Amino acid sequence: MQLTDQQWVLVHPHIPISSRKDGRGRPRRNDREILNGILWILRTGAQWADLPKRFPPYQTCHRRFQEWVKKKVFAQILTILAQDMEKRGKIKVEECFVDGTFTSAKKGALWWVKPREAKAQRSWPYQIKMVFRSPSVWPLLLRMKSNWWQERLPRDLPDRIRDYSLAIGLMTAIH
Repeated sequence: MQLTDQQWVLVHPHIPISSRKDGRGRPRRNDREILNGILWILRTGAQWADLPKRFPPYQTCHRRFQEWVKKKVFAQILTILAQDMEKRGKIKVEECFVDGTFTSAKKGALWWVKPREAKAQRSWPYQIKMVFRSPSVWPLLLRMKSNWWQERLPRDLPDRIRDYSLAIGLMTAIH
């Protein structure tokens, strides 16, 4: 899952330019690569340490995610991406569901073998839709003050989150 050039054009102006004033330290990693890594984590529900090698180091992605959430940049990014998806008719935010995960069950397959990546959905709309439908994102959506979100999220979402948490506990990646 990678941001398309079209989505990046929408999101990029909202990402603050940060650098050390004294000019020391390593060069800052590309914001687009970082955002791709963050969206992968949100879509899969995996732990940060499980971020694939094709993305920047998980520590960098996690640090930038925390920075953007604290500055409310990530809320803007999610809102922009959802508005774009809704405008193109690819998502309805109010159609969130509790659990869309699945497990591959192949006769004779070892439990630790990953399903082939070729079988996974690769389209950008599908991947973003999975981010918004993931229960791990719901608490973040509820904390947003945007009227746009308040109009689209189901009224019973806080109850769904509570029920979901009671049913399965904390989300963890399974290997």
